[in-house]
Amino acid sequence: MDKLAIDGGTPLRGEIRASGAKNAALPLLCASLLSPEPLRLANVPRLNDVHTMQSLLSQMGVALDTSKPGEVTLSAERIDWPLAPYELVKTMRASILALGPLLARCGEARVSLPGGCAIGLRPVDQHVKGLEAMGAAIDLTHGYIHARGKLTGAKVVFDMVTVTGTENLMMAATLAEGTTVLENAAREPEVADLARCLAAMGARITGAGSDRIVIEGVTRLHGASHAIMPDRIETGTYLAAVAAAGGSAAVVGADPDSLDAVLLKLCEAGAAIAVDGDVIRIERTGPLAAVNVRTAPHPGFPTDMQAQFMALAARAEGTAVITETIFENRMMHVQELQRLGADIEVEGSSAVVKGVAKLTGANVMATDLRASACLVIAGLVAEGRTTIDRIYHLDRGYERIEDKLSALGARIARVK
Repeated sequence: MDKLAIDGGTPLRGEIRASGAKNAALPLLCASLLSPEPLRLANVPRLNDVHTMQSLLSQMGVALDTSKPGEVTLSAERIDWPLAPYELVKTMRASILALGPLLARCGEARVSLPGGCAIGLRPVDQHVKGLEAMGAAIDLTHGYIHARGKLTGAKVVFDMVTVTGTENLMMAATLAEGTTVLENAAREPEVADLARCLAAMGARITGAGSDRIVIEGVTRLHGASHAIMPDRIETGTYLAAVAAAGGSAAVVGADPDSLDAVLLKLCEAGAAIAVDGDVIRIERTGPLAAVNVRTAPHPGFPTDMQAQFMALAARAEGTAVITETIFENRMMHVQELQRLGADIEVEGSSAVVKGVAKLTGANVMATDLRASACLVIAGLVAEGRTTIDRIYHLDRGYERIEDKLSALGARIARVK
């Protein structure tokens, strides 16, 4: 099993390019199920989760052309069997996104209850509730969601903000008869990116990016081409790495508008940020200041950046309070940071992080995707060598992370 070996203490300098967004790519791949005509996606990131989703769609009968680097063309002219089996679903929660498109297109879908990172329950009840409101009959038996029926427009009020729930119901509603209104919808940029692609396929959607989305169903969607938005979490992770290690670097091909909350917190921490179009430049030469963080649905501070900022706080001057409000089990990286010498106490859903003069390299273990990125950042600033085990989590969401950080001067290598 691969590991990452990091020799810390080197400032980061240079320029890297943002990859396509994992959290946008996965629902966009599932959108191909909605039309018998080809959907061509550009800026597709090379990630394990993307590969898993492509394998899942291929098993259903979708033809994939991946001959061009960074592109994939999906042709769902025929769906042989609307099934997402446990063997493929167990490693990736986003596979639930096949449920709505399959049901809308085929009138039936059978999707295993999802797996993925063990950071919280993330129940699928909001997906089920919404599809039932649209007329679906749903059985939950033997670990599978079995949905049947012809969908009609409905008003759905989410009990909680759910990104995949919003995306699933939005895709299902494009082929439903009548108008569907989603209230308390997720406002994340990836939802708006999906809506742009669906609109290019002929869907009628208004309000994406707000908490009220209206979808007027159509009888058929056609093929389209769409470029996946840049990954705001990957971008934020590299910016946080530069802020932690010091130096000056730029991320090109980024989407600064999707990162307002993160950029503000980086400035509070002592980094200088400059934005020029799709280029974000960051420099940190002075001391690192402790900043409080409280996660919230977009446009608040993203939960997917919480762990990275905890690594920042571990070396900052002062005390930071980091509060997680989205997932109830997203503090598992604390114990591993403590192995590096971090001073952290967890009190309920908050972590009190007292900055220390130095972190010291050690062997640590990644517990989930963003915890892995947190440990990489900590390793970049720790004295000596840090070895991170179970980095298959990283490969689910970061494209060639060791290559990109090496391009900035980091001493990091993948080892067997």
